[in-house]
Amino acid sequence: MMFFRKILWLLVAALLFLSLAACSRAESSGSNDQLASASASQATNLPRLVDLGADKCIPCKMMAPILDGLKKDYAGRMEVEFIDVWKNKEQAGHYGVKMIPTQIFYAADGEELYRHQGFIGKEEILAKWQGLGYDFGSH
Repeated sequence: MMFFRKILWLLVAALLFLSLAACSRAESSGSNDQLASASASQATNLPRLVDLGADKCIPCKMMAPILDGLKKDYAGRMEVEFIDVWKNKEQAGHYGVKMIPTQIFYAADGEELYRHQGFIGKEEILAKWQGLGYDFGSH
């Protein structure tokens, strides 16, 4: 039993190390982030939620249906974008994430309003938007 615990801890530590290593390689200057986000948001004039994660990350997988639902339910009122940091390292590098998943809330003018790290549910996302001055109504 003790042997399996050690193996499990080693696997968890290795996965954490690989995740952090991938994210740290993706870091770059924040000015590129602001330019990229500003141009994307200004093109739509909508507030935007960017989720940076990976399709192999458990909390990221849990976020996928939430993001898909938000994208569908609030189309035309909010942009929702997912970026896989392991598959799109160059694009992800513009955001300077330190862990995944990370959600970044942008105003319609492209200004970064808030960052959240880790899993976040739909109700918490909508409550955060409301706290930032955006009320999308209930769905």
